Amino acid sequence: MKSKPDKQTKRTRLEDFPYKGCYRYFITLRCHKQAGHFVNGNCVSEAVRALEKTAKLKGFYVWAYCFMPDHLHLLVEGKTENANLRKFISVFKQRTAFWFNRRYGVRLWQPGYYDRVLRKDEATSAVGRYIFENPARKGIATDYLRYPYSGSFEFSNINQLFV
Repeated sequence: MKSKPDKQTKRTRLEDFPYKGCYRYFITLRCHKQAGHFVNGNCVSEAVRALEKTAKLKGFYVWAYCFMPDHLHLLVEGKTENANLRKFISVFKQRTAFWFNRRYGVRLWQPGYYDRVLRKDEATSAVGRYIFENPARKGIATDYLRYPYSGSFEFSNINQLFV
């Protein structure tokens, strides 16, 4: 009688990809136990400040971000050949998790994150639109332009991303 093979966990990073350099990424970070932590404006504001600070420190453009109640979508791009996505996400999650735990006494993030490396021919604007329209698709906003928990550090008006 053959035994069943151990169930393998899903690989979340590309095996032979360095995650360093001037690449664009679509990232999703999920809240621990899918808790709705990002319905609190103060929590989102603190996370946005940490995201901006970490992006500057680690050399990333943040083309789009959208804080949904239980997760965060990001469209980011390394500014230099030394831009390291893994370190960028690690530092951001550490900063926000530390603040959140001290403030609320619970975990903010689930382990890991989901990433998709954008192909060279894949339009940044299409992925940005997908991210910004997420609140309307999920029925938590009627107009993505009025959703208070999304934005870009590269554009003062998110419609500029779609030009």
